Amino acid sequence: MAAKSDKVIVTCAITGSIHTPTMSDALPVTPDQIARQAIEAAEAGAAVLHLHARNPQDGRPTGDPAVFRQFLPRIKQATDAVVNITTGGSVIMTVEERLAAAAEFSPEMCSLNMGSMNFALYPMAARYKKWKYDWEEQYLLSSDQNIFRNTFRDIEKISKLMGEGHGTKFEHECYDTGHLYNLAHCVDRGLFKPPIFLQLIFGILGGIGIDVENLMFMKRTADKLFGNDYHWSVLGAGRAQIPFATQAVMMGGNLRVGLEDSLYIARGQLAKSNAEQVAKIRRIIENLGYQIATPKEAREIMGLKGADRVKF
Repeated sequence: MAAKSDKVIVTCAITGSIHTPTMSDALPVTPDQIARQAIEAAEAGAAVLHLHARNPQDGRPTGDPAVFRQFLPRIKQATDAVVNITTGGSVIMTVEERLAAAAEFSPEMCSLNMGSMNFALYPMAARYKKWKYDWEEQYLLSSDQNIFRNTFRDIEKISKLMGEGHGTKFEHECYDTGHLYNLAHCVDRGLFKPPIFLQLIFGILGGIGIDVENLMFMKRTADKLFGNDYHWSVLGAGRAQIPFATQAVMMGGNLRVGLEDSLYIARGQLAKSNAEQVAKIRRIIENLGYQIATPKEAREIMGLKGADRVKF
């Protein structure tokens, strides 16, 4: 069984690289929008903020540290939340581009995808006839040829650079059962040390589907592979976001919400902000009789180095 905690860690993924500006006016694009929504999400109860950056001019995903620099210090000054910088970036970025911001700013946490996979977004393009920016439609349609590269060599490189080099802990993103076995192999090699923090991801085309049976199976597999030496969280993409988050809480886990993963607050209703999603899942958590973790408690649970050791 996973390590036990009385508190639920809420992660909020603020903008990501999946959705495009046409899909929702609430999706933060500029550094100011990202900072403001991240701060509001923390105030609503998110202990961890998972952060990507976007080109302020057209909303295109970017890994440029200069853009991250425009919002990271502001978030740190306004909130005690744990900052988690992506190393996934976008599937069309090189590994070096994906790593640039995390390597420069030395965050307490960063994400790490645990296997190469198809990562397809193209079905979303059919829902829209007009686009705010000319890059959006082709970005989605061309994803039928994308392979999200995360080889064992890539994983080892990120482990040594960020783990050994910066003392950064990882949000190990697992999109399918095989990714859990990849992670177990890397743990056996000594690349990662407990406590492991898993992010079990459901609903991405190319990964495991949004069935509760799959959640149960992924959890049982993690128990078999990692025993008591891990903590876990659940990310349900799209319509699975709140149901899967709720299921995770009832199973003793943690959860992730945010506009990176779903643009909606209810069926057919776009969310007004990341904070609205955080506030909704917080109400559910507390109505079920659980409590959310503070940033300080999240740091203790996950064994993080502390905000005083980051470089922003």
